[in-house]
Amino acid sequence: MLRQIAMAAALAVAGAWLGTAVAAEGAAAPAQAKRPKICLVLSGGGARGAAHIGVLKVLEEMRIPIDCITGTSMGSIVGGAYASGTSIAEMEQVIGSMSTDLLFKEKPPRQERPFRRKRDDRLNLVTPEVGLRDGGIHVPKGFVSGVQLETYLRRFDKAPGYRDFDRLPIPFRAVATDLVTGKPVVFARGELANVMRASMSVPGAIAPAQIDGMLLVDGGLTNNLPVDVARAMGADIVIAVNLGTPLLRREQLGSVFGVTGQMISILTEQNVQASLASLKPTDVLIEPELGDFSAGDFDHLPKTLPIGEAAVRKAAPRLARYSLTPEAYAALRTQQTTVPAPDSRPVDEIRFVRLDRVNPAMAKKEMETRPGEPLDPDRVDRDMRRLYGTEEFEHVNFRVLQEPGRRILAVDALEKEWGPNYLRLGLGLSSDFQGDAFFNLLASYRMTWLNRLGGEWRNDLQIGRTSALISEFYQPLTEDQRFFVAPRVQLEQRAISVFRGNERLAQYDVNSARVGLDVGSNFARYGEARVGAFYGTQRSTLDTGSTLFPSGDTIPIAAFTGRVTLDQLDNVNFPRSGYIAQADITASRTGIGAQENYTKWVIDALGAYSIGDNTFQVAGRFGGAIGSDRIPSYDQFRWGGMMQQSGFRTGALTGQTIGFGRVAYYNKLVKQTLLEGLYAGASLEAGRVGDPLIPGGPTGLQKSGSVFLAYDSPLGPLYLAYGQAAGGYKSVYLFLGKP
Repeated sequence: MLRQIAMAAALAVAGAWLGTAVAAEGAAAPAQAKRPKICLVLSGGGARGAAHIGVLKVLEEMRIPIDCITGTSMGSIVGGAYASGTSIAEMEQVIGSMSTDLLFKEKPPRQERPFRRKRDDRLNLVTPEVGLRDGGIHVPKGFVSGVQLETYLRRFDKAPGYRDFDRLPIPFRAVATDLVTGKPVVFARGELANVMRASMSVPGAIAPAQIDGMLLVDGGLTNNLPVDVARAMGADIVIAVNLGTPLLRREQLGSVFGVTGQMISILTEQNVQASLASLKPTDVLIEPELGDFSAGDFDHLPKTLPIGEAAVRKAAPRLARYSLTPEAYAALRTQQTTVPAPDSRPVDEIRFVRLDRVNPAMAKKEMETRPGEPLDPDRVDRDMRRLYGTEEFEHVNFRVLQEPGRRILAVDALEKEWGPNYLRLGLGLSSDFQGDAFFNLLASYRMTWLNRLGGEWRNDLQIGRTSALISEFYQPLTEDQRFFVAPRVQLEQRAISVFRGNERLAQYDVNSARVGLDVGSNFARYGEARVGAFYGTQRSTLDTGSTLFPSGDTIPIAAFTGRVTLDQLDNVNFPRSGYIAQADITASRTGIGAQENYTKWVIDALGAYSIGDNTFQVAGRFGGAIGSDRIPSYDQFRWGGMMQQSGFRTGALTGQTIGFGRVAYYNKLVKQTLLEGLYAGASLEAGRVGDPLIPGGPTGLQKSGSVFLAYDSPLGPLYLAYGQAAGGYKSVYLFLGKP
């Protein structure tokens, strides 16, 4: 009997001890086995998806535990960020800084782009770049590559590097669509930012992502509300947030873009309805009332947060049963927001993968990140944008690899599939409403990476008021492209009018042909210097008016040349900051075949500075002859026109010297998505074209000014201006292109 009592007492003590231990363990682990496993399902919806942050904010206030998350498109971005440990406050800060410009204008600041690509901006090339290869035309797979989007996604990712998504602070799944098979792809591991980007690759807008050999687009096409994925993760309760997919009205379907968008919306809504039908009575459906808020409105993301909050409060009675005690919820969130500190250890090597054409050594020269230095995520992001800005790649991304005893920064720079030969088209129009209406059609064809040093053969064709063919072979001499040689051929036919004041006296057709060779040096991204020589012929033929100069004679032209250019403008069409300056010298010499000896110099400069939407611009042009030799009539300074002594007709002033200054002001009246918008402005100008070609024309200091409206149209900058100069000279100008 005593033995039985002793055994019972021992069992009681052991049971009490075990009970205390279990209780203590339960207190330390808020995710109690007795409560249901709750999974949050976040639908896609583009910019509408920012409402998910408002949903999460109120779920936290109500202390609703989230044990797993699945998401598609924007839902995968918000869900992945939250699952990796990003706080609501951090997400609000990031989306508050987002805009359409920042997400979809992917090139780096113009000041950081290679000078050779900056030169393209001076031509009015407006069409997208297409590739010519194997007898066919090839085009990009999306309006943007996703490089800038990925930069923002990395700000959301508190768990960088290749990860098992079950080991994130909150287990997570993202859904994308395999563009080849048409089936959904559920990601349970990978680089979180890359996976989120794949899930949000809207067809036609963002180029497909390439992961593990798959071509991936927006998951909304196949599973926009992935309830089934949450069930597969073991969810007992699903909280599904459906943003809705509003269809366009009939009047909005008048373009191919509207029809394409409607087709995507229809496909998305069909799979959403199937997911909604699978919800159980114990699940909770939250539907933010976003109305007509556009999926593409990334300029006003914070406006959706209160809508998401209101939707959760509306469902509060059904959610309340799942609320944890303050202590249990605090312990859970502490566990879910504890993330390792960023790994900023230096890398031992920078490695480019999959490069066939581009020389890796030359690509590395574009990067500021160096082996042996601490890895700065912001600097690496800038490096990726700068690499993309070279216009050699359709997509650029990076990974950090761990190899035995080594840490590698692997740059996945995907060369343009539609390259390496590219074609762009352009258009220029102008009219002064006094009988002069000009047009120019442009085509630029580039053949790139003709050798390992980056040899490029470029051909520019222009047809119209000025018809020209310029062919240049640009050959770098070193891997850093510091030095280069550039042989070229130029054929040109242009119409030149001769004026007295604003009265046209004659018009000549001038035909020229020349061959030349330049050698030069690049100043990193700032500019370049060239010296060279050319030889050719020129013939002027009277078209209309009086015979003022010999007509029909062919004369030889030849000269030594020099040019220094610095370009740090932020925008060529509507500069708001920075500067550009160029100095040219032409030394024509009979000793190398020219008909006349003379030396001509010219300096052009422009600077811009902005305060808010107000921009102030200062510009000038100065030139003349060095020595006593006069500049022949065919090479004298031609001036006049909009903002070049406004009030005079284009090219109305011709002479031996020029001195000109301009102060301009413009204000951005309307901001337009992806374009600069609408400007209104005015200019004050003063200048003198000395020793005029035609006696009796304006002499002395000419004062003038203009007022203008300017619009950044899809076909290039469009200007409507009125100019007036002292002496009663007046003109109205219409320009499409650069004045």
